[in-house]
Amino acid sequence: MPVFRATGPSGETPRTSRALGSEPSGSRPPSGEGPRTSRPPNTPPPNTPPPGHEIPPLTVPVTRTLIVAGALASRDYQDVHHDPEAARAKGAPDIFMNILTTNGLVGRYLTDHFGPEAVLRKVAIRLGVPNYPGDTLVMTGTINSVCADERIAEVGITGTNSLGRHVTGTVTLSLPGEPA
Repeated sequence: MPVFRATGPSGETPRTSRALGSEPSGSRPPSGEGPRTSRPPNTPPPNTPPPGHEIPPLTVPVTRTLIVAGALASRDYQDVHHDPEAARAKGAPDIFMNILTTNGLVGRYLTDHFGPEAVLRKVAIRLGVPNYPGDTLVMTGTINSVCADERIAEVGITGTNSLGRHVTGTVTLSLPGEPA
């Protein structure tokens, strides 16, 4: 599978790998110099959410269009995601959402909260009850841990509908802003 990387105007990759501490000159002031202020060790930078912080919920109407569009966008052509008769023949009352659409909604929930510069580093989710058309998915999350110096957070997420828990899991993400 091809790997696509963004390149700058002169063809260089904007974020190249460098050994720790080998920043190009002028990119960061040396420790103790310049506009940076020092903080006591283990003190989080400003705007770092504390562990236990609850993220406001996101409510998503589960429509037939969302289910079918999500399946098509993720190239999941299983008939249970677009054909109600086939879904009923296989024991489901209607079409239901696939895991890739759920995964996308988990990502949306967190980037809506933390901003588009947040980067999902690890997504570990488990599906529970299905999402059927006409239901509502409510995503909630709680910050489990924060590494303030590296601006990394682990968030526990849950998505529920009228049948119970549709998705549970944890997501590790890089938070926007400068590391300490």
